[in-house]
Parts: sequence; structure tokens; C-alpha cells
Amino acid sequence: MLNLLTTFASFGDYGQQEMSTGMLIGEIIFYVIIYVVEALALMKMFEKAGVTSWYAWVPILNTYWLTKIATGNGWLFLLILIPCVGSLIWLILIAIKLAAAFGQGGGMIALLILLPVIAYLVLGFGGAQYQGPQ
Repeated sequence: MLNLLTTFASFGDYGQQEMSTGMLIGEIIFYVIIYVVEALALMKMFEKAGVTSWYAWVPILNTYWLTKIATGNGWLFLLILIPCVGSLIWLILIAIKLAAAFGQGGGMIALLILLPVIAYLVLGFGGAQYQGPQ
């Protein structure tokens, strides 16, 4: 009997593998939905700024153009490459400059820092007009 139990124990738990696979598929679907929503919002923002809208779908290119419409200098997106501090500085800089470029205030800055995808939707589909880098 003990030999039978050790034989079954050595094969592992197949239910756990199925659950892990299901969770991974669910996570992939979630991130694809977030990516599509963000790209649609960036498309609208880029249209308002006079930038070719399909740039929103290309990962590095959309970051470059987001930085360019916010600051006027797209190459500042290279700050992201500085470990830890660079990404934080870029996030805060872009939040402040992007809110100003669309004529928004402190509430939008906070939203851009905490929930950027929602802020992009508000800026892209809302009544905010692009005024250029400030």
C-alpha cells in the first residue's frame, strides 16, 4: 500500500498544473485587453496632437511620441533606461508635462501617475484640447 502511495505522489498534482495554465491564459488575456485600451486612448491623444495615430500601437514608438508631445523632446524617453530612478523621473515628468500640454491641472497629474490608462482615456476621448508642450 505504501508503495502505491509513493508511486502516485511522484507524479505530482495535475490539477495544480491545469490551474496554473488557466491563470496564465487569464493573465495574458487581461494584459492584451489593457494594451488595446491603452493603444486606443493613445491613438485619440495622438490625433489631437497631430501625430500619426498608428504610432500608438508600436511599443517603443508610442513612448517616444508620448514623450515628444508632452515635452517637445522625444529623446527624453531614454530616461526609462536608467534603472529604478529613471523610470520614476520619467513618469513624474511626463505626467506634469502631459497634463500641461492638454491644459489640465493637479488632478490630472495625479491620475496620470496612479492610473495612466484611465488618464489617457480621459485626455483622448474627453474635451481636453492639445495646446503643445508647455
